[in-house]
Amino acid sequence: MSDSYYEFGTAAERWERAGFFFEAKEYTTAARILNGLVAEVPEQVAPRLLLARAHYHSASLGRAETELRAVLERDPVEHYARLMLGRTLERLGRQAEADTQLRLAAALSGDLGPA
Repeated sequence: MSDSYYEFGTAAERWERAGFFFEAKEYTTAARILNGLVAEVPEQVAPRLLLARAHYHSASLGRAETELRAVLERDPVEHYARLMLGRTLERLGRQAEADTQLRLAAALSGDLGPA
């Protein structure tokens, strides 16, 4: 498949196509489409968060961490990005850093555990 396939169509069409590939568990293909979207609209959190998820599920954990940190730079209270960053750091064997992110995610989502 040529690279032009990943760049074809409007941003909305590529967003939809990336979503279809993600839902079909074709994470690498979704990431290739999302890379272009993120480059076009770096200020938008949703494409970057889906890109991070695609990287996470395809075990590209370093890339997932990079995208999640970029999401949190733009939206520090995005609790799902904090949760994903915590899970990513766990998979990378960085438990102390993971624990901090997981605690923040719990606090931001209101899930503070039993009273």
